[in-house]
Amino acid sequence: MSQAATIRIMLVDDHAIVRAGFRRLLEQRSEFRVIAEAADAERAYALYLEHHPDVVVMDLSMPGVSGLDTIRRIIGRNADAKIVVFSMHEDASVAERAIQLGARGYVTKSNAPEVLAAAVAEVVAGRLALSPDMAQSIAMLKLSGDGNPLQALSAREFEIFRLLVSGRPAVEIAKMLNLSAKTVANYHTLIKQKLNVQSDVELVLLAQRQNVVL
Repeated sequence: MSQAATIRIMLVDDHAIVRAGFRRLLEQRSEFRVIAEAADAERAYALYLEHHPDVVVMDLSMPGVSGLDTIRRIIGRNADAKIVVFSMHEDASVAERAIQLGARGYVTKSNAPEVLAAAVAEVVAGRLALSPDMAQSIAMLKLSGDGNPLQALSAREFEIFRLLVSGRPAVEIAKMLNLSAKTVANYHTLIKQKLNVQSDVELVLLAQRQNVVL
């Protein structure tokens, strides 16, 4: 961070209009400055390595590699990276995965814009920041009787599960995640075993029951 205590932010969202809105919102605070923008995961990772922003504000739904895998890559490169997810995904399972992978904040897009700015400030201060709706959803998930069966999946397995139930073919998933098609097929089998389902139809139905956005 600079001597003037400027908080340098990188925005990652595949819609230019949305990024412009983020920029206007965040730069209303004098200490916030947006220093880079990316529309996809590959560009986001490259710009992170180039600029080393103080905070990354990132959507999860992007062309190609998803935001979850981008979080994993950035944290793999810098364990101290500060990432705030700002997403339409309101499922507690997705938010928990993002936090497990290393994100420090999660704000849903249904919140007032000020909630995002407050979350960025919280994360910079070293605290975990969750929007009120997401904090409640995660608390309810943990209080539910037998829990969420998707908790049995590792972060990588959950990412492949999400791509599978969204209808992506194994070859495409392999290319997106830099895996072999055989490895994806092995994950596919393991995921079904862990979740105790027999078919892809059952996988999709399970995703719908758990409110995983397809």
